[in-house]
Amino acid sequence: MTYPFCRPIPERQTVGSRSGTIWYVTSDVRTKQCTEPSFLADCRARLAFDLLANTWNAVVVWALRHGPRRPGELREQIGGISQKVLTETLRRLEFNGLVARHAYAGSPPRVEYELTALGRTLLDPIEAFGAWAFEHGDEVMDAQERTAGEGD
Repeated sequence: MTYPFCRPIPERQTVGSRSGTIWYVTSDVRTKQCTEPSFLADCRARLAFDLLANTWNAVVVWALRHGPRRPGELREQIGGISQKVLTETLRRLEFNGLVARHAYAGSPPRVEYELTALGRTLLDPIEAFGAWAFEHGDEVMDAQERTAGEGD
């Protein structure tokens, strides 16, 4: 079986934290196909999973899909996110090249955030994941309730 979605990140790059474990598949140099599963942190698939694993990353990316927004507009649109968490999320997304920050001089000064071209590439996967959640959310919640009930 081959796993074409995963290629190792070159050794000179450090990406994300080194904690946790996720499947990584090595690639066969001759065929350029991933053939052998192993547990390594330097997987491009892990990079993508880490980006979406944070509770707010996908939510903020989705909220920016229609164009630039000011932080206050994002907080109103999202709901349930504190200013501190929104700021941390925007900084993390900017660090990863998914969001661009634009500061404008004036009185008072203002800041807007918008998706970069790279950030826009996440919209389809986020939409697909949301569709999956809509279709299977009840099943997941039923399983959680069954499992929680077993502990009683």
